[in-house]
Amino acid sequence: MNLELRDRVAVVVGGASGIGLAAARGFAREGAHVVLWDRNENVHQLAKQLAKDYSVRALGCVVDVTNEAGVGMAMAQTVESFGQVGSLVHAAAIGSGQFGFPFTNLKPVHWLKVLEVNVMGMTHVAHAVTPHMTSRGNGTMVFVASVAGQMGSQTDPPYSASKAANINFAQCMAKDLAPRGVRVNTVCPGMVQTPLNRAVWQAWHDQALPEQRLGYDEWSDRKIKAVVPLGKWQSVEAIADMIVFLSSARAEHVTGQTINVDGGFVMHA
Repeated sequence: MNLELRDRVAVVVGGASGIGLAAARGFAREGAHVVLWDRNENVHQLAKQLAKDYSVRALGCVVDVTNEAGVGMAMAQTVESFGQVGSLVHAAAIGSGQFGFPFTNLKPVHWLKVLEVNVMGMTHVAHAVTPHMTSRGNGTMVFVASVAGQMGSQTDPPYSASKAANINFAQCMAKDLAPRGVRVNTVCPGMVQTPLNRAVWQAWHDQALPEQRLGYDEWSDRKIKAVVPLGKWQSVEAIADMIVFLSSARAEHVTGQTINVDGGFVMHA
């Protein structure tokens, strides 16, 4: 299947690890040029490796999504280097680091950084990229949310609420930008073995009674069997495949949608 992504420029926010890096590799594999935005300094080396591995152009920009001015500078640097941005993937997010069952285990102060990164970070990126795409009359955006944003997950209420906000804002953007030729969708991973998932286990482990504590492997295995009908982890590559597809010409009629890649964790009528 020809996804018609060759020579497209894709910006991947949170591109230094996990789902973001897998998405960047997915674009590069299709012949797209990639720009990694991440707060991690290793984005420069990762960009060089992508360019070498896939014979595409690649750039790394160190940026903190909570810094509106910094995001604007990263956008300016990207356009200066590549001339245009055709696709955006936003995969930068954090959890609270607290186990939120019940939610009163947390204090309001635990919400602040999560909302700043996950909601305002998305907002800063959207405002930086949108004028460029609308001026060109085309573009795609895919925001990585979570099934937690659809089901009121009690594990980490600030994270869950922020992911719900991501989904809703992406729908608002999709309606606003469709007449301007820009498609906006959301991908919701289920159970993925990322540092964020391990942090959820750690928060639970630290607050559990000693006799109830489980190692990460046993804890995650029990959770997978309990909530995922397909009975297995979702890989970062599986999430990336959906992201790349939604960014492609094969999905030209898809916008405003929330697509779960979760092994059947959340099912909709």
